[in-house]
Amino acid sequence: MPAKIRLQRHGKKGNAFYHIVVADSRAPRDGKFIERIGSYNPNTNPATIDLNVEKGVKWLQNGAQPTDTVRGILSYKGVLYKHHLLGGVAKGALTLEQAETKFTAWLEAKETKINAKKTGLANTAADKANARLAEEVKIKEERAAAIAAKNAPVAEAPAEEAAAEEVETPATEENNEAAAE
Repeated sequence: MPAKIRLQRHGKKGNAFYHIVVADSRAPRDGKFIERIGSYNPNTNPATIDLNVEKGVKWLQNGAQPTDTVRGILSYKGVLYKHHLLGGVAKGALTLEQAETKFTAWLEAKETKINAKKTGLANTAADKANARLAEEVKIKEERAAAIAAKNAPVAEAPAEEAAAEEVETPATEENNEAAAE
């Protein structure tokens, strides 16, 4: 019975997530499986992968063949690297402690890369939000200036009429004084 490590689809249309399972290669995609070793959610950025590394290595050592997509996931999480290191231990090229040290160092480097990507994405989102807010403030100020300009001539016109009346009033008083004499 040839075993495959593959994805089993779950979730609704357009919002899929997957279980990583070991199944008989003749079984249907979403059908019977031997063991579930993890899950994969491609809807998040970066994709969320929960994987039992020890079970993945065990199945690779037992001869299970991963599909292309699962091979990428196993590589991303270090399962293939650990399988490679354990092969070196079996051949006598490394000790188990050296293999574990190398794997731990690789995991730490991978975590820093992932955290850097998450931080970069968060900073990019914050920068976009700040730029959008600055744009909205600019538009708001332009609208306020346009409204003030629209209302300003209306407010100046009565002031001009009042100034014109004040100018005419002294002239009529002079005329009244001249007429009284």
